[in-house]
This record gives sequence, structure tokens and C-alpha cells, in this order.
Amino acid sequence: MERLQKVIAYAGVASRRKAEQLILEGKVKVNGKVVKELGTKVSSSDTIEVNGIKLEKEDKVYFLLYKPRGVISAVTDDKGRKTVTDIFKKHVHQRIFPVGRLDYDTSGLLLLTNDGEFAYQMTHPKFKIDKTYVARVKGVPTIDGLKKLQRGIKLEDGKTAPAKVSMTSFDEKAGKAICEITIHEGRNRQVRRMFEAIGTPVVKLKRERFAFLDLAGLKPGEYRELSKHEVKLLRVLAETGKID
Repeated sequence: MERLQKVIAYAGVASRRKAEQLILEGKVKVNGKVVKELGTKVSSSDTIEVNGIKLEKEDKVYFLLYKPRGVISAVTDDKGRKTVTDIFKKHVHQRIFPVGRLDYDTSGLLLLTNDGEFAYQMTHPKFKIDKTYVARVKGVPTIDGLKKLQRGIKLEDGKTAPAKVSMTSFDEKAGKAICEITIHEGRNRQVRRMFEAIGTPVVKLKRERFAFLDLAGLKPGEYRELSKHEVKLLRVLAETGKID
């Protein structure tokens, strides 16, 4: 079951805020009846109409994108910048959206879909889906600093969950290092803020892996469709915490 305004937004009819407005104005029907309650939940078997037009159910699609730097993880951008969905426009007709986000200046693995339930499972911290990043940082992290990240570190929006962190290389003379970090949360600019909290700000950041998925065979700006087996394994991982 999904909130009505969320379903309308995922269908690409309007933003979630605009969808809420349409509901309050009585312009949305569920199974032939006008619905004005924002908390209303609907299932895939319900018939939804917006301004008298029935929402068509699209086939579910799932993509893995190698997001380049300088692209927005959004469906649209009010500043006119290129978004990740722009990359798909010529070849994908479904109304897809990014699963979570990567910062404008962060590259790497990003999933896109039109399946709201799947997106929720992949992004909510309670499902503990690992995301692995490679960070080039300014300065060389201390052992104590890395241990703080491993235990969880206090940020302005609360303490982070424990992370897996290792330093893969460093140059003391040049004052730089490369670290690998795995987290299952997805707060705004979280990895950057974590390294900044231990005094080694991130210079360059790339997401290398999402669960068991990686970027093998892809260049920045390229994408591929996930196989049915991969989608099934991701769902199993979210539901059980492991895959055989």
C-alpha cells in the first residue's frame, strides 16, 4: 500500500506537493469516488483518476546508471541543470526516478526505476542495504579518526550508524589519502560530512557498489537494465538481510 499522493507523483503526473493540492481540491478519484484525504493509501489494484484521466499502470523497469559528476539526481531541476533522467529520455519511455541520490559532484552507481515499493526497500535505513564509496580526501586520516567512523560519528542531524572503513593508500608528504567506506544510511552528503568531521574533507567521491552490484563494463553516463534475477536478489536482501 502506498500513499495516494506518492502514487500520483511516481506516475509522473505532478510533483508530490502538487499531487497533494489536487487531492485537496477534489480532483482525484479512487475507484470512482472523490478522495480528499491526504493519508489515503492505495494498492496496485485500485483505479486512480486525476482530472478525469485514468492513471495507466506502466511496466516496472530497473536501471543501473554510472552517474557522471555534474548531473543532478532528480527528475527535474528548477535551475535547468542536466538531471539523471535526461540521460534516459531518448530510449526509456517509462517515468523513472532515481533511487535515493548522489550529490551533484559525486559520481558512481545509481539505480533508477518506476517502482516505488522497490525504491523504498533500497533506500530506507531499516533494510540496511550497503553502499560502498571510494573517497579521495585532503590529509591523512588518523587511526583514531577511522575508528570514530567505524563506531558511528556525531553529525548535526544525529549519530551515524557504524560504518566499514579502510584506508587503501596515502601520501603523507602530499597530504592526501584514498579511503573506502561502506554505509547503509543515505543522509544528505553523509560521506562528505563524516570525513569532514574527522578533519579530512573529501576532494573526490565515487559510489563503487550498491549491495552486490558494481559498475563493471560501464563508463560515466552509461547504463544497463537490471536482470530479473538481480531485482529478485535485491528484494530478498532487503527482506531477509542476506542472499544465498
